[in-house]
Amino acid sequence: MEKTFDYVVVGAGSSGCVMANRLSEDGEKSVLLLEAGGKDKNMFIHMPSGYSQIVPTKNDSNYGFETEPESTTNNRHLYWPRGKGWGGSSSINAMIYIRGHAYDYDLWRQQGNEGWSYEDVLPYFKKAENFHGDGDEEFHGYDGPLHVKKSNRQDDLLLDKFIEAGQQAGFPYTRDFNGAQQEGFSRYEHTINDTPRGPRRWSSARAYLHPVLNRKNLSNETNVTVDKLIFDGKKAKGIEYVNEKGVRTKCFVNDEVILSAGALSSPQILMRSGIGDSNEITKHGIGMVHELKGVGKNLQDHYGVTCSFYATKPVTLHRSASWLKTQLAGVKYLLLGSGDAAYPPCSGGAFFKSSPDKDLPDTQLHYVSFQSPDQHFREGVTLEHGFSSIAYICRPQSRGYLTLKSADAEDEPLLYPNYLSEEEDVIDLRNAFRETRRIFMQPAFDEYRGEPAKPGPELNVDDDAELDNWLRDTGESLYHPVSTCKMGSDEMSVVDDKLKVHGIDGLRVVDASIMPTLIAGNTNAPAIMIAEKAADLIRQAS
Repeated sequence: MEKTFDYVVVGAGSSGCVMANRLSEDGEKSVLLLEAGGKDKNMFIHMPSGYSQIVPTKNDSNYGFETEPESTTNNRHLYWPRGKGWGGSSSINAMIYIRGHAYDYDLWRQQGNEGWSYEDVLPYFKKAENFHGDGDEEFHGYDGPLHVKKSNRQDDLLLDKFIEAGQQAGFPYTRDFNGAQQEGFSRYEHTINDTPRGPRRWSSARAYLHPVLNRKNLSNETNVTVDKLIFDGKKAKGIEYVNEKGVRTKCFVNDEVILSAGALSSPQILMRSGIGDSNEITKHGIGMVHELKGVGKNLQDHYGVTCSFYATKPVTLHRSASWLKTQLAGVKYLLLGSGDAAYPPCSGGAFFKSSPDKDLPDTQLHYVSFQSPDQHFREGVTLEHGFSSIAYICRPQSRGYLTLKSADAEDEPLLYPNYLSEEEDVIDLRNAFRETRRIFMQPAFDEYRGEPAKPGPELNVDDDAELDNWLRDTGESLYHPVSTCKMGSDEMSVVDDKLKVHGIDGLRVVDASIMPTLIAGNTNAPAIMIAEKAADLIRQAS
């Protein structure tokens, strides 16, 4: 089969849904949106607490990747949940809306990427946003499609104790992580919309795709596997893909192909198409189209460790932890739109300096009023009351890579994140963990703090070598892989500052893979901003 559109967007995730909406909004340009997964019909996607039912296992909404064993993390296979289907990872994440520090974007600009300073990107964050709640008004948008809500949870007693403890430990309070001051302790903002039936996750698909599905110039297909790009010399002319029935289609473009398949899939598609490092491509029998050494390289992610304590009073979210109580919470949400299932468990957090010699806050905390053996919920939530924080270093120096397992488009990538390979990351994470533990030892928690749960009392947290081994042995991904098709002009960059693939016409990458460096915070909001800006770049060029 053959088809032709003006644009083909590959991936209906955080960035792809934005691209499909913006490129088709003139009513003239024809756009095809391709998605490897299905539509976002799973009820747990839309329930604010429902991600805890999707994240733990590989399923129709979650790729459930695993990394290759590496000595830096004691030869473990680490679990990497990634969204599959409309909304991508914005349909299965914890809904935390964080843009990152202004420094992060100014650094992109200082690296030669014109138009990507904080001053340049702030209008696109605001364009996307429809903000509800208490915040620094001049930094927010109020008319965009993406509903963002400041947490107003009132039934989590220890949430405010956490914020109080942070100030007792000597850290500031901030009114708004996305406003004038990121540093400090506060409640999070979430991509949630209050509807007549209760709070609902507001994924990229819900914000950008669902409202425009009736546009005559916008087509979409789900459950398709994109195999490779089609070229005429060094010009991208289209995409070759296979649907769930095995029918292979060649789709040609009049204007451009947009890869928005995410930081793991976009570089795979490039490599399968013959763009990348020849040492990684030709061994699979794939013919080279263009040499770009940086494809799949420069992989960065947040690696987090958990600090948790048992609680001495039954005041935590473990009230809904048993199988029966979890079911009852779900029923209450479905019938009344309220209760524990109406909120994401992670309602508060912090940004602080892991040590006084840091110029910027370099640590992020996610606080939750429960304790679980692992942060992916793979081992469930214990029935004992407790509280936890996940700590990670915001700007890790370690760099990993991904590569092809084979030329087969159905094969998952080989992932080598190389966490904690740089000594600076080990030192900073060690300090961040100790600061997190010190926060929990503040007077605000005295009435509620029991024995340490993770790590247990058997670990000597004051011994550097013992603690470092524990960090390597227990840390996990915080779901923020980026930078595998980085923007720049050096020999390892993949796209320029207009997001065009170097050396190839008619092809752009628009997703979190283009970030030159990882930002200080969750990556969903930046992925949406990147697409909003990219849509303007494309329109300006046409």
